[in-house]
Amino acid sequence: AIAEIRRQAQEDFDFYTIFVVDPDGTFRGVVALRDLVIADPAVSIADLTEEPVAVVMVDTDQEEVGKILSRYNLASLGVVDGLGRLVGRITFDDVIDVVEAEATEDILRFAAVSEEEELRGTTLDAIRSRLPWLVLSVITAAVASSVVFAYQSTIEAMALLAVAMPVIAGVGGNAGTQALAVTIRRIALSEETVGERLGVIWKELAVGLVNGLVMGVLAAVLGLLFTDAGIMFGVVVLLAMWGSLVIASFAGAFIPIFLERIGVDPAVASSPFVTTLTDLWGFFLLLGLATAVLV
Repeated sequence: AIAEIRRQAQEDFDFYTIFVVDPDGTFRGVVALRDLVIADPAVSIADLTEEPVAVVMVDTDQEEVGKILSRYNLASLGVVDGLGRLVGRITFDDVIDVVEAEATEDILRFAAVSEEEELRGTTLDAIRSRLPWLVLSVITAAVASSVVFAYQSTIEAMALLAVAMPVIAGVGGNAGTQALAVTIRRIALSEETVGERLGVIWKELAVGLVNGLVMGVLAAVLGLLFTDAGIMFGVVVLLAMWGSLVIASFAGAFIPIFLERIGVDPAVASSPFVTTLTDLWGFFLLLGLATAVLV
């Protein structure tokens, strides 16, 4: 066996795992190079052979191969055909470019940039790729702005609300983006059951409850320190900020899971809806509570 390894090492010197096959070429297992070197010469290869942690088929998707190598921390994987015969191997080096390409694709899609637009594409390609999503953003922003329009008399009566609105929208948007990024990454990296996906939603909801309370208290304290609007204004800001972050965290987890469930790419379609829902409810809570309590 060592003599055969020496022969093959002339062509492929970078290996740490030996793939064992029977006379028919059927993949039987693996032997670590270290185990072979230190083994007693009288020990047969069959005694050293171990079951492989994982194998892949010839038609396995490249991205899935990268996930398997990463999940099990493997340097190489055996590749078999439909009859279980070894046809080759894939090393981690082989899939680095694939993983990099997939990561770039995910980043572009998360920013609502089409896969058709390459990083070195033309100006026209960039315009054609991005403009439809910007149009959708304007439409969804108009929906959120309708809440502000409905409460314009409240804003006129208490102009200080106009100062609080972008703060609540900005913090809520950041919270929604955080939940969205984590959820989309989980969707991309693993196949989870319905129960596990529901667990993600509940987790983000709990995070939103805690973070929303902390940020609400902080915003209320700052409002009381730097304005003379009174304690009830602080209470309104606290409740609006709290509610906004809870909804943002929930939306950031629920929307991509729902879109993926109905066959829509969540990396591309989630962001406009999460942003709109967060802004809409943030403005509604702030202005609605202010109308009921302050005006």
